[in-house]
Amino acid sequence: MARLTLRLDFAPGQAIGHGKIRLLKAVRDHGSISAAGRAMGMSYRRAWLLIDALNALFEEPVIATKHGGQGGGGAGLTPLGYRVIGQYRAIEAKAHAAVAADLATLAAATTKPTSDR
Repeated sequence: MARLTLRLDFAPGQAIGHGKIRLLKAVRDHGSISAAGRAMGMSYRRAWLLIDALNALFEEPVIATKHGGQGGGGAGLTPLGYRVIGQYRAIEAKAHAAVAADLATLAAATTKPTSDR
Protein backbone atom coordinates (compact mmCIF):
# COMPACT_ATOMS: atom_id res chain seq x y z
CA MET A 1 0.00 0.00 0.00
CA ALA A 2 1.44 3.35 -1.01
CA ARG A 3 1.13 6.30 1.32
CA LEU A 4 2.05 9.94 1.31
CA THR A 5 4.38 11.14 4.05
CA LEU A 6 4.33 14.86 4.72
CA ARG A 7 7.20 16.95 6.04
CA LEU A 8 7.01 20.72 6.32
CA ASP A 9 10.39 22.40 5.85
CA PHE A 10 10.58 25.95 7.15
CA ALA A 11 14.34 26.49 6.88
CA PRO A 12 17.43 24.26 6.83
CA GLY A 13 17.23 22.07 9.91
CA GLN A 14 13.76 23.34 10.80
CA ALA A 15 11.06 20.88 9.84
CA ILE A 16 7.96 19.21 11.18
CA GLY A 17 6.87 15.77 10.10
CA HIS A 18 4.79 12.86 11.26
CA GLY A 19 7.24 11.90 14.02
CA LYS A 20 7.31 15.29 15.73
CA ILE A 21 3.53 15.53 15.52
CA ARG A 22 3.26 12.06 17.10
CA LEU A 23 5.62 13.24 19.87
CA LEU A 24 3.47 16.31 20.53
CA LYS A 25 0.40 14.10 20.74
CA ALA A 26 2.22 11.70 23.08
CA VAL A 27 3.16 14.57 25.41
CA ARG A 28 -0.48 15.66 25.35
CA ASP A 29 -1.66 12.13 26.13
CA HIS A 30 0.95 11.21 28.75
CA GLY A 31 1.60 14.55 30.46
CA SER A 32 5.38 14.32 30.37
CA ILE A 33 8.25 14.27 27.92
CA SER A 34 9.80 11.16 29.47
CA ALA A 35 6.53 9.18 29.33
CA ALA A 36 5.94 10.34 25.76
CA GLY A 37 9.43 9.23 24.78
CA ARG A 38 8.96 5.83 26.41
CA ALA A 39 5.63 5.38 24.64
CA MET A 40 7.36 6.04 21.34
CA GLY A 41 10.40 3.88 22.11
CA MET A 42 12.87 6.75 22.34
CA SER A 43 15.09 8.03 25.10
CA TYR A 44 14.16 11.00 27.24
CA ARG A 45 17.13 12.88 25.77
CA ARG A 46 15.99 12.31 22.18
CA ALA A 47 12.42 13.33 23.05
CA TRP A 48 13.66 16.42 24.90
CA LEU A 49 15.92 17.45 21.99
CA LEU A 50 13.01 17.16 19.54
CA ILE A 51 10.73 19.18 21.85
CA ASP A 52 13.47 21.77 22.30
CA ALA A 53 13.83 22.05 18.51
CA LEU A 54 10.06 22.49 18.14
CA ASN A 55 9.97 25.14 20.86
CA ALA A 56 12.84 26.99 19.15
CA LEU A 57 11.13 26.80 15.75
CA PHE A 58 8.18 28.95 16.79
CA GLU A 59 8.00 32.39 18.39
CA GLU A 60 6.40 30.81 21.44
CA PRO A 61 6.69 27.30 22.92
CA VAL A 62 4.54 24.39 21.78
CA ILE A 63 5.25 22.47 25.02
CA ALA A 64 5.34 23.94 28.50
CA THR A 65 7.08 22.10 31.32
CA LYS A 66 6.62 22.36 35.05
CA HIS A 67 9.28 21.39 37.52
CA GLY A 68 8.84 18.66 40.09
CA GLY A 69 7.91 19.24 43.65
CA GLN A 70 5.00 18.24 45.80
CA GLY A 71 2.68 17.80 42.81
CA GLY A 72 5.41 16.41 40.57
CA GLY A 73 6.64 17.71 37.26
CA GLY A 74 5.27 17.23 33.82
CA ALA A 75 4.68 18.79 30.45
CA GLY A 76 1.75 19.73 28.31
CA LEU A 77 0.83 21.36 25.05
CA THR A 78 0.45 25.11 24.90
CA PRO A 79 -2.38 26.60 22.85
CA LEU A 80 0.13 26.91 20.00
CA GLY A 81 1.02 23.23 20.37
CA TYR A 82 -2.63 22.30 19.86
CA ARG A 83 -2.79 24.59 16.81
CA VAL A 84 0.38 23.09 15.31
CA ILE A 85 -1.11 19.59 15.51
CA GLY A 86 -4.43 20.75 14.07
CA GLN A 87 -2.87 22.71 11.23
CA TYR A 88 -0.45 19.91 10.35
CA ARG A 89 -3.33 17.41 10.23
CA ALA A 90 -5.40 19.79 8.06
CA ILE A 91 -2.51 20.25 5.61
CA GLU A 92 -1.95 16.49 5.61
CA ALA A 93 -5.62 15.77 4.84
CA LYS A 94 -5.64 18.25 1.96
CA ALA A 95 -2.43 16.78 0.54
CA HIS A 96 -3.80 13.24 0.76
CA ALA A 97 -7.01 14.26 -0.97
CA ALA A 98 -5.10 16.08 -3.71
CA VAL A 99 -2.84 13.14 -4.60
CA ALA A 100 -5.02 10.10 -3.86
CA ALA A 101 -5.78 9.20 -7.48
CA ASP A 102 -2.20 9.73 -8.69
CA LEU A 103 -0.81 7.75 -5.77
CA ALA A 104 -3.19 4.87 -6.45
CA THR A 105 -2.15 4.86 -10.12
CA LEU A 106 1.53 4.72 -9.22
CA ALA A 107 0.92 2.07 -6.57
CA ALA A 108 -0.91 -0.11 -9.09
CA ALA A 109 2.10 0.07 -11.39
CA THR A 110 4.61 -1.12 -8.78
CA THR A 111 5.85 -4.69 -8.56
CA LYS A 112 4.20 -6.91 -6.03
CA PRO A 113 6.05 -7.63 -2.76
CA THR A 114 8.36 -10.67 -2.88
CA SER A 115 6.03 -12.73 -0.66
CA ASP A 116 3.23 -12.44 -3.25
CA ARG A 117 5.28 -13.79 -6.20
